[in-house]
Amino acid sequence: MAARKATEQEVVGDKEHQHEHEQEVHTHDHWHVSHHHTDGDFEHRSHYHQHEHNHAALTHAHKDRSEDEEKSEHDSMAHIHDHSAPTGSRRTAR
Repeated sequence: MAARKATEQEVVGDKEHQHEHEQEVHTHDHWHVSHHHTDGDFEHRSHYHQHEHNHAALTHAHKDRSEDEEKSEHDSMAHIHDHSAPTGSRRTAR
């Protein structure tokens, strides 16, 4: 199996605020929100839990907050991860 190469990333239109985040594995409390269709509208249902999960390396930009603010707000921000392999290590059954 060939090794996977990292995807090249760059910010379009805001190079001034571009910065990188290394890949990491960490644990924090987080919520999952699901949308349920009811009578022509959507109802939000939330589920709270904690487990170790990963974040891939990321290049992005934001001019409205510092990198320190971004780190401090991370735990309360919505983000996704793969629940079948939350730390990126897929195990196959034998």
